Amino acid sequence: MNIANFLPSSAEYVRILPEIILTLVAVLIMFLEAVLKDNQKGFFPGLSIVGLVGAGAGALIAWGDPGPAFQNMLTIDGFATFFRLLVIGVGILVIFSSADYLRREGSPGGEYYALILFSIAGQSIMASANELIMIFIGLEISSIASYILAGYLRTDSRNNESALKYFLLGSFATAFLLYGVAWIYGITGSTNLSLIHQSLASASGSTALATAAAALLFVGFAFKISAVPFQTWAPDVYQGAPAPVTAFLTVGPKAAAFAILLRVFLTAFAPITAAWMPLVWGVALATMTVGNFAAILQSNVKRLLAYSSIAHAGYVLVAVTAHSGDGSAAAMFYLAAYALTNIGAFSVVAYFSRKGEQFVAVDDFAGLAQRQPGMAAMLTIFLLSLIGVPLTGGFFGKFYIFKAALDAHLVWLTVLGLLNSAAAAYYYLRLLVVMYFKEPGEAAENLPNPGAALRVAVYASAVGTLLLGIFPGWVLDFASKAALR
Repeated sequence: MNIANFLPSSAEYVRILPEIILTLVAVLIMFLEAVLKDNQKGFFPGLSIVGLVGAGAGALIAWGDPGPAFQNMLTIDGFATFFRLLVIGVGILVIFSSADYLRREGSPGGEYYALILFSIAGQSIMASANELIMIFIGLEISSIASYILAGYLRTDSRNNESALKYFLLGSFATAFLLYGVAWIYGITGSTNLSLIHQSLASASGSTALATAAAALLFVGFAFKISAVPFQTWAPDVYQGAPAPVTAFLTVGPKAAAFAILLRVFLTAFAPITAAWMPLVWGVALATMTVGNFAAILQSNVKRLLAYSSIAHAGYVLVAVTAHSGDGSAAAMFYLAAYALTNIGAFSVVAYFSRKGEQFVAVDDFAGLAQRQPGMAAMLTIFLLSLIGVPLTGGFFGKFYIFKAALDAHLVWLTVLGLLNSAAAAYYYLRLLVVMYFKEPGEAAENLPNPGAALRVAVYASAVGTLLLGIFPGWVLDFASKAALR
């Protein structure tokens, strides 16, 4: 055996350049956090953004020479590049929205930014993984950092509760995922997605057992995307975590989880589509319905947006159910539009809530339009996009998803999804009414001006949301070319 055949080539290192950059910058931040004095640490947000920009450039460089890496455990293609760039962009916006928040809360530590970078490195691995073991490694890298981020403000009991729930339930879901990996290995003799596809296509493995393995894997994925009935952690964790962390959790890990869900089910399990499609159909409908109708009952804005994120996971599952290239592209476009919308919305909530997140009730937002018309206008754009109003990214996101479902003859799922979307308008419009038509209360008085970094996060998210609503073609074309088929 020639060991040289197993050594990575220079091209393979280039293909994991984003993960290398993210890891090195995160380690550097941790080192500097330990050796620098407190008054010397103000550059950590800027250093993190430089690292993320470098990782984004690395993703584009890797895309210039696509192909497998590390014994076919990773696949660098357009699909992986799309999600790499998406989670890196999420990281940049979250860091801009976090800087002022952490200073306000008295916890501007460098470990926060390092954890964001480590989590994104794990998500990037997930997006490019072509191996179930590699998917698990990427998932755990992302998850462990996310558990810590959820409890980042250690003196806040809400943060501690959030982190504990997230960790315990996340570990439980991971056990299902690993059991599914073991089961599919026993059936097919491999954990490589391409080889699993070949085995199932040749009918050399049991379809019934493969379906059971797919269901076990789906449990692990469903937890990460907060799909019903594995969504119970999301409202408590999203409400208790720091607002910028909540924005990150609702977008970054969720996008990466959808990336592996699409890759696994549209490649490895494509030969048994008829077996798993009814399961995903039912979960998509239940997720939309539970998320939307539970959100109607909420009086806390963070909790309302948490249930909203559950409902939006249901919309993306509609695209997964379509099991087509158009469905995959629609899911990718939707996740991009949702990322911009949700980060912007939570950034406004983080700004308005003040120190200790005192003001997060829906009624607290009364009179925001009078005191801070710019922030109110931005939040309006985000809420309209979540509804799916034309000229916003959310409109085309839902349009492409439901079109893909109709093309796949999922008529009833499309009809029920549209009805859910109409019902969701109630709780978003309710917040708009409070902002514009109620007199300012205590929360709106003495509202400080937003900082420069926060303005960048909010306005960049709003511009991106509108661009996707007016010129959707540039992202959709990329998604269509990169989509799994």
